[in-house]
Amino acid sequence: MPPPSASPLTDVAITLESDTDWPGFRREARALLAQLVPPEQVSWHTRAGSAEHRIADAAPTRRHDTTYGGGMNLVVPASFVTLCERVILHNDPLRFGLLYRLFWRLVHEPRLRRDPLDRDRVLAQHMAQAVRRDMHKMKACVRFRCIEEEAGGPLHVAWFEPDHHIVEAVAPFFVRRFAKARWAILTPERSIRWNGEKLELGPGGRHADLPAWDAGEAPWLDCYRQVFRSAQLTKSR
Repeated sequence: MPPPSASPLTDVAITLESDTDWPGFRREARALLAQLVPPEQVSWHTRAGSAEHRIADAAPTRRHDTTYGGGMNLVVPASFVTLCERVILHNDPLRFGLLYRLFWRLVHEPRLRRDPLDRDRVLAQHMAQAVRRDMHKMKACVRFRCIEEEAGGPLHVAWFEPDHHIVEAVAPFFVRRFAKARWAILTPERSIRWNGEKLELGPGGRHADLPAWDAGEAPWLDCYRQVFRSAQLTKSR
């Protein structure tokens, strides 16, 4: 049975809080689906300050109620939720549209659950695999440089350039593995540090400011301080 017709209103532009805002995406997707807003009427953006976001701000939009009224069954397989949690970390700006399209189709096209070769499903699986590979690479390839910080003693600093938005997702692995050490991982998008008690987030660093691996302790300490000195740190989720 084809889905009911959506209301013929202006397209909806959704802006999520961050590139990894899974709770926000889930909330907005459920509200849109409950209001029968089809995927082709929705554009997805994040608060990244990009040109795309500025265009989205100027685009015609319509307001929608983000409260789910419970008018239809929005239950999807648990495996789809797990898939979303991985795909949301991918760097493809079209990932949100893909996931909402799959959500819409899972509700309106029951046969999709039994079609592993569906194009949208295959694409999402490939994205999830790429994210998992990137997470494994970060866990395996990060190399720390031990430096002596004047106040706190030994500090282990590393640089890593992930392909996807995985830094926060992988951070708990390093917390468990190096729970008693003080360390920081600097990346272009955002950086993390562990002081032995809590995990903190900071802004990204610049590869141009990165010292050579054997440059000595002072340049590495300067690089670390440059990233975290003026950062408005927030607690990790």
